[in-house]
Amino acid sequence: MTDAARPVQQSAPADAPPNLRRLVMPIIVFAGLAIAPWLAQFGTESFLLSLLTRVMVLGLAALSLDLLIGYAGLVSFGHAAFIGIGAYSVGILASHGINGIGLQVVAALAVSAIFAAITGAISLRTRGVYFIMITLAFGQMLFFLATSLAAYGGDDGMNLPSRSLFFGFDPLDNDRMLYYTAFATLGVVYLACRMLVASRFGRVLRGARQNPVRMQAIGFSPYRYQLVLYVIAGMIAALAGVLLANTSEFVSPATMSWQRSGDLIFMVVLGGMGSLHGAIAGAIVFLLAEEVLAGFTEHWHIIFGPLLILCVLYIRGGITPLIERTRR
Repeated sequence: MTDAARPVQQSAPADAPPNLRRLVMPIIVFAGLAIAPWLAQFGTESFLLSLLTRVMVLGLAALSLDLLIGYAGLVSFGHAAFIGIGAYSVGILASHGINGIGLQVVAALAVSAIFAAITGAISLRTRGVYFIMITLAFGQMLFFLATSLAAYGGDDGMNLPSRSLFFGFDPLDNDRMLYYTAFATLGVVYLACRMLVASRFGRVLRGARQNPVRMQAIGFSPYRYQLVLYVIAGMIAALAGVLLANTSEFVSPATMSWQRSGDLIFMVVLGGMGSLHGAIAGAIVFLLAEEVLAGFTEHWHIIFGPLLILCVLYIRGGITPLIERTRR
């Protein structure tokens, strides 16, 4: 055995603990969300369940955006449009008496996939700031389309007659059941995304983000892989829109505004890009901080804005990487 070979053999066990440590944060995040309803019964349960359900729903949307930003380097400023597609799928179908969540989810996924395929095919031919601007333009196009739908509330939005039904039953009317439905959806999607980014598909995307020319030279087309990822991310965000409509029992164009897209980007950056659970943690911190500050003053934006800027300046890489570095 040569001296050069020895470090290679010794590196495997040395790498194992860091790999295990990477599981600690997602376990903490999901364990905390799992026991939250039990803790909520000691406070204002209905309010806390509603708030935490909204946190998980937007965490799901942020996770889908992290797929684009963290693994493909695609900063979309129109991602909230897919949340709107999901929410309006519920609202429009419910207004016509179709309350089954199965059909609503199928409609949301189908429409979001078509919209993502068309807009992605055009947007992905651009790069950098041009990609940001063109996704923003598509998002705003959908926003103004929603405001013009007078039959479905127009600019004022529309109330849902009821939450979605499961085979004629209404378990989602129970706030705790809605909470655990959002929790289960978030958990399943998170695991599926972990498998996706660890697969050959994910490795090609990471390679294309670092050096697209080299990936093309070895026979991979980054454009095709990125387009598939764009469609997947759009469908996940639409699923979040279905849950958001059921949480608030209200649908409006504000669901798909550029401000919402900006919030999602900030959640991803705040939590840590390219980890998936970082996006969920970012959504938790973002929405809870927003709620706490709003309880102190109606001018909470004045405090919230500088606070977010300080986080970006002094927590480089995001909250979850900072916690993981601190634990070492």
